[in-house]
Amino acid sequence: MRPVVVRRLLELREAKILETVHVRIVAESVGVSERTVWRWLAQARSSGRVEPAARRGGFVLDDALWSRLADLGGNVSALYRWMTGDQGAASVPVPSLATVLRAVRRDLRAGRGLEVARPARGYAGLDRYDRALAELALPGTVDEAGQALSVPAADQAVGTAASAASAVPAESEPAAAHTRLLFGRDVRLYAPGAHVVSTRQVGEVTEALAHTVAARGLLCVYGDTGHGKTVAVHQALGLLPRRLPVHQALVAVKPALPQLRAALLTAFGLSAPSLVNRTEAADRALIDALKNPGVLVIDDVQRIAAPELDYLRLLVDAPTTQASLVLCGAGAERTLARAPALASRVLTW
Repeated sequence: MRPVVVRRLLELREAKILETVHVRIVAESVGVSERTVWRWLAQARSSGRVEPAARRGGFVLDDALWSRLADLGGNVSALYRWMTGDQGAASVPVPSLATVLRAVRRDLRAGRGLEVARPARGYAGLDRYDRALAELALPGTVDEAGQALSVPAADQAVGTAASAASAVPAESEPAAAHTRLLFGRDVRLYAPGAHVVSTRQVGEVTEALAHTVAARGLLCVYGDTGHGKTVAVHQALGLLPRRLPVHQALVAVKPALPQLRAALLTAFGLSAPSLVNRTEAADRALIDALKNPGVLVIDDVQRIAAPELDYLRLLVDAPTTQASLVLCGAGAERTLARAPALASRVLTW
């Protein structure tokens, strides 16, 4: 895959139309960082070769082991345990874990793609993104005529968010982008250089979120404290289309209705101080904000009492609501059990 994409990027560079968005698409398609793609380009320009330099000797993961690594979500330690266990039953001696790690890093730097979901980075407008896809002309992104493939039905429903966003005044766009980027960096892993590894649980949350967003429904993510609910939700949100806005409401412990209303207004970038004491105006502003497709995330929902949860149910029940609601928290299912009206609206648990 590396020779194909590097050759195409060099052609775009020769035509003087190479942009960062082209490199970003290639990085996401191949499964490497943007910096790695830029390094490939620099090496191709200096050496005149688009293929990676061959390496003699040393341990190399064959296709079977590489496929197994992808199935394990890119977890090299899990792959090593599998190789040294009874299931691996390798016919050749297994090297040390450090050697396997070096081999994986070497292959990734050389452009070997690992099909593991990675969070999206940055933002590109819908038209610019589709134009860049057509210019790259990667396999599977264009038809025989060189035109960009049509957007699937699931993405067309989400695509209305871009149309709605284009009607928003220009001065409000930076705030929406700021909300999305801030949300993506909110999770702390408390370990230098740590990153999220795809697991079965993360995959289930990602699938549930995608289903909920497509249906514009309500999702509840629950579990014990410290089991990674928030991390999984953030990982799944990072895989949503970039044009879909994400808003996070930060709620206090046992917030009264005015406090909850203010948190929701702040999440949508509305003026909470001027609206919090004007009940009808604040409710109308929230209902108008929920008319646009997007995702509203409320973490630590167990902090909210039943009467305030019923207020969320009223917003969800509004006939014009097009946004999806994600409720996350330890014991969230017990919290919603005290608000059966809202619990009955949950599409996915």
